Amino acid sequence: MIKKSRSRTIVLVTFLLSLIVAVIAIGLGSVTVPIPEIFQTMFGSSSTTVNDTIIFDIRLPRVVLAMVIGANIAISGALLQAVMGNPLADPGLTGVTSGAAVCVLVIMLVAPEYTQFIPIAAFVGGLIAATLVYSLAWRRNGISPITIILSGVAVNALCGGVVGYLSIIYSDRLPAAVQWMNGSLAAKGNNALFMVLPYAIVGWILSIFAVRKANIIRMGDQVAANLGENVNRIRIVLSLLAVFLAAVSVAAIGMIGFVGLVVPHMARLLVGSNYKYLLPMSMALGALVLLVADTGGRTIFAPLEIPAGIIMAVIGAPYFLYLMRKGTF
Repeated sequence: MIKKSRSRTIVLVTFLLSLIVAVIAIGLGSVTVPIPEIFQTMFGSSSTTVNDTIIFDIRLPRVVLAMVIGANIAISGALLQAVMGNPLADPGLTGVTSGAAVCVLVIMLVAPEYTQFIPIAAFVGGLIAATLVYSLAWRRNGISPITIILSGVAVNALCGGVVGYLSIIYSDRLPAAVQWMNGSLAAKGNNALFMVLPYAIVGWILSIFAVRKANIIRMGDQVAANLGENVNRIRIVLSLLAVFLAAVSVAAIGMIGFVGLVVPHMARLLVGSNYKYLLPMSMALGALVLLVADTGGRTIFAPLEIPAGIIMAVIGAPYFLYLMRKGTF
């Protein structure tokens, strides 16, 4: 049993580490900005116009956006794992990401004049996909990890077919959506950040109130029923919250896989399964992981930039195989 004081310390240290990495990330790029100059610029004691442009218009929005998206997807994955009683549930494997992507692409390629509805479309698409996966996976004796995976594979394949069809029919408009399809934060500035941040804050606040319900549902249906809880209602509410956070993230930067799978597992190893600590730990660790992935993608291979979605796929796929080898499900 992991001690509460140790869990609090680990969560706090992870939050601080993510802030330190954020400052370092702001300084890295084609033009290196030393850390002292970063603080001078951010606190208004620098008169360098170039640094103002680099930090406030380019790197700071991107760094904050990466952290917000990482936190969103990690929390979403942690909640889905509680809802489905499945350590392999995440927005990507359960079809939420691909379902949201289909609806967003419909707007981007078919009706680009309605881009203001992208967040709503992403939520609707993710919700439909999650409902479909959940329905297909349900059996009389409940939901097993393998049925979730198989259902998710089927729904992801269906959504992938729709994406492929749209890509062929509207190939002349596809270049504008290519970066988004690969989960790239390139050229994402204040507009993207201000679009996703209000939704993210709402989701984070709701997640605080979801901690008790998540702890109840992870103990099993019978225990939850004995405590007088409506199991189905809890599942629906937590699922809606998880889909909301994942869909908003997809709407902002596109499809990012494996964050919702890898991060909650890492958080669980560090602070245990109590959602009082698991959710904030997932939030901090998700922000850190995606920030590192994005920063690495734009600096290690410079001047070539690798989208964060591709970096996470390269990291997440071996980890998924490791979990299978370990016999997690």
